[in-house]
Amino acid sequence: MTETSNTRSATSEAQGAPRSRLQRLMRYIPLIAPVLLWAVPCWVLLHTGQHWPLPVTLIGTTLFALGLIGMPLAMVRGHGRRQQDRAAIVGDTLLGSAWVLFTWSVLLGVLLRLALTVAGVGDGQDRARIVTWAVLGTAALLLVWGYAEARRVPRVRRLDVLLPRLGAGLDGTRVVLITDTHYGPLDRARWSARVCETVNTLEADLVCHTGDIADGTAERRRAQAVPLGTVQATRARVYVTGNHEYYSEAQGWVDLMDELGWQPLRNRHLLLERGGDTLVVAGVDDVTAESSGLAGHRAHLAGALHGADSGLPVLLLAHQPKFVDRAAAHGIDLQLSGHTHGGQIWPFHHLVRLDQPAVAGLSHHGARTLLYTSRGTGFWGPPFRVFAPSEITLLVLRSPQQPASPENDPAVGPGAS
Repeated sequence: MTETSNTRSATSEAQGAPRSRLQRLMRYIPLIAPVLLWAVPCWVLLHTGQHWPLPVTLIGTTLFALGLIGMPLAMVRGHGRRQQDRAAIVGDTLLGSAWVLFTWSVLLGVLLRLALTVAGVGDGQDRARIVTWAVLGTAALLLVWGYAEARRVPRVRRLDVLLPRLGAGLDGTRVVLITDTHYGPLDRARWSARVCETVNTLEADLVCHTGDIADGTAERRRAQAVPLGTVQATRARVYVTGNHEYYSEAQGWVDLMDELGWQPLRNRHLLLERGGDTLVVAGVDDVTAESSGLAGHRAHLAGALHGADSGLPVLLLAHQPKFVDRAAAHGIDLQLSGHTHGGQIWPFHHLVRLDQPAVAGLSHHGARTLLYTSRGTGFWGPPFRVFAPSEITLLVLRSPQQPASPENDPAVGPGAS
């Protein structure tokens, strides 16, 4: 026993050291990232052999410098204590624009320049200027398209999910998932109403919201959230907190959702019964809840399942996909999550993978547990979605005692629509 404990302790220490170094490195990211986001495009577009006229170089460099200074200032005023929505819109838009420019400056600055060199196109100045216009054109197109993608009502993604323990009476149960609506500085009250209208066309038995309702307090974003009260479900509407609720008076959001007729599943469960069979629908607070300091807020799966028959299938709502490790240890059948936004602006999903076990879609964990990770219904911060479309998800639960639809793989569903 002692030897085993020592081994576990040594392993924990070995795993803990890299994490602490990573945490120390993360402290410098807010300082380094803005410089890279603005300096790299500036260098690639203006200073790598283009030989622009001096006024062009000076004006362009000045604009990038203003972006480098203005973006963090606007974000601090917008998302800090002052909570100025106009400043937040400016800062968020600059952040998204800088990320797209940075990404394509790096990609085209290397790949396109190499391709042009191999093809023998022009001299160094010609190739540099082609890269500049290609980067600017690509970024402009992606930002316009990404803005339209972010502001539209999400498409419905439908998939069948086979749960081996689901009783035949529950076969065909329709679960609609919305998440990460992120009502914020841009007023999206009309968008919110249209999302709810779309949800109501899906004839759901159960509608779930897995958190990050808004950026701001319930009092401040109430007008955008009120349409959630119009959502219809034949059985229940359930909600769990996300990490962003804990940046803005989480209890206020719990109370508002309760007022709007949603059941906040704060480490508890309800039973969904149909055709003589029962499904446990459980929910937990976000994993950041305990560190928020709010009394009674924490992620407590054992509490959520307390009193439930262990032989019944369980559908769990947990905001962050990484909670699936605990879910799998408890033998949960299906966890529904959001949080990742599918990366929101490509290729940010590669960074999301460093923190989460899944970015989007259905995945298997442990012997029994399935995890569905939504790309989110809204957007956070930058009003752009690039190669990461938003979604309203319709999951049709299937029992092995009923024939699966022939056009669907019951394990993974038919994919995005």
